[in-house]
Amino acid sequence: MEYNLADLFESVVDVVPDREALLYVDHPGTGAERRVTYAQLDAAANRIAHHLLDSDIRPGEHLGLHLYNGVEYLQTVLGCLKARVVPVNVNYRYVEEELVYLYRDADLAALVFDAEFTERVAGALPHTEKLRHLIRVGQPPEEAPALDAVPFAEAEAAGSAERGFAPRSADDLFIIYTGGTTGMPKGVMWRQEDLFFSGLGGGAPTGEPVGRPEELAERVAAGGEGITFFPTPPLMHGTSTLTAFIGFNFGQRVVIHRKFVPEEVLRTIEKERVTSVSLVGDAMLRPLIDALSGPMKGTDCSSVFSVSSSGAIMSETVRAQFSALVPNAMLLNNFGSSESGFNGTATDDSGPDKGFRLRVNSRTAVVDPATYEPVKPGEPGRIAQRGHVPLGYYNDPAKTADTFFQKDGERWVLLGDMATVDEEGIVTVLGRGSQCINTGGEKVYPEEVEQALKSHPDVYDALVAGVPDAKWGNHVAAVVQLREGAGTPSLDDIQSHCRTRLAGYKVPRQLVIAPSIQRSPSGKADYRWARAVAAESATG
Repeated sequence: MEYNLADLFESVVDVVPDREALLYVDHPGTGAERRVTYAQLDAAANRIAHHLLDSDIRPGEHLGLHLYNGVEYLQTVLGCLKARVVPVNVNYRYVEEELVYLYRDADLAALVFDAEFTERVAGALPHTEKLRHLIRVGQPPEEAPALDAVPFAEAEAAGSAERGFAPRSADDLFIIYTGGTTGMPKGVMWRQEDLFFSGLGGGAPTGEPVGRPEELAERVAAGGEGITFFPTPPLMHGTSTLTAFIGFNFGQRVVIHRKFVPEEVLRTIEKERVTSVSLVGDAMLRPLIDALSGPMKGTDCSSVFSVSSSGAIMSETVRAQFSALVPNAMLLNNFGSSESGFNGTATDDSGPDKGFRLRVNSRTAVVDPATYEPVKPGEPGRIAQRGHVPLGYYNDPAKTADTFFQKDGERWVLLGDMATVDEEGIVTVLGRGSQCINTGGEKVYPEEVEQALKSHPDVYDALVAGVPDAKWGNHVAAVVQLREGAGTPSLDDIQSHCRTRLAGYKVPRQLVIAPSIQRSPSGKADYRWARAVAAESATG
């Protein structure tokens, strides 16, 4: 058996068929939930897989998942993997024009979508000539346009619950679309074996990876249950789907909610004795703190062993606030990307004073982007990873050539993050090169300034952007959201606070107070929005 994700999942099912695999909690306040065992999830995925093959969706073709979180999402991903159809995540926030781009760029042959998105799907469909098979989850609104879509329940009922699939390969693809905040979305093409080791930790993210495929099920059979993984961001973002698969590889339970509602997340943590929570930075951790300090005060979170973030950091101030409320939980700022999987975890002393410091794995290095040679300690370079990395970007040979390279007989991926490395191998992340602000010849990375801003007692959230400036080329602008009931700090107040943590050239020269900070559904920063808001305020 090769390292194929469907084969590996089936091997786990065969040793713990009656163990609970998935708990889904529906709309907040309804109390509706659905519990699924490993055997039930396997059979449900088989049904969708057979329906796709019976509908002439061929192995190697692409299926889009335009869905909120739900059992149907993970069931369909597994069904695709079983049938060797390539799953493709679709951002459900996209409007019609963006959907046309993604549907076409990804060459979708099939689409599973929530009925709520019927109107957008109908608007995009005439411009996507390869998309020929639609499956709809739920009932569309009465005013929604008619679409030739198979109801999900009918598709599921039509397919066989048995396996009986053709042999699969480690080379079967899994595509993760990323981007949208700094450019058009890009589809990262992963071989499943590479994704298993880089994105899923080889079956043991905190231990020794398995040495052969059969070992995964052997470990599950020899171990017990008791771990509950709770990915709280949308499954359409790769981190949450990969977290769910990490849970499946351990033969443990995965919990998902339709949407992120802090109070409901805390109720589930208490009721289900959740042990591992994943989220995206302060944008998701802060609302949990607010709920625990207010309406959900006294909620029992003692079962939580770890809270991990990727895609955005949990700032020092916010981590301290959460630790005061849930002292038993480890807070892990993980670093990774859709292009690299997992790279490393922040050190305990990582923060505004010393920067975002990482202990990286042995396959991660900081290199000169021109020569691909490792930089000397203290010199800036780009983070890169070797070995189990993607094949490239789907449908984009130019970006693939810019990002992926061969060196010493191995594939490498060059990430957009600038960093330095010290004598001990600790990597300090400076920030995304594309977001770097050049002001008066000095480089400023927004994340560092944002950490300083968030430590101000009146600041709830913040993004930092560069605004054109006649004197400095660009100046540093802070777009902040204030805490409820807080005073209104002046620019002088903000500058005085930041000067205690930052060099003078990094201190914001402009302050914009916004009603709220705009982020993606997973909490990732929307820097295009921040730049536009700051530029408009500057000209105004």
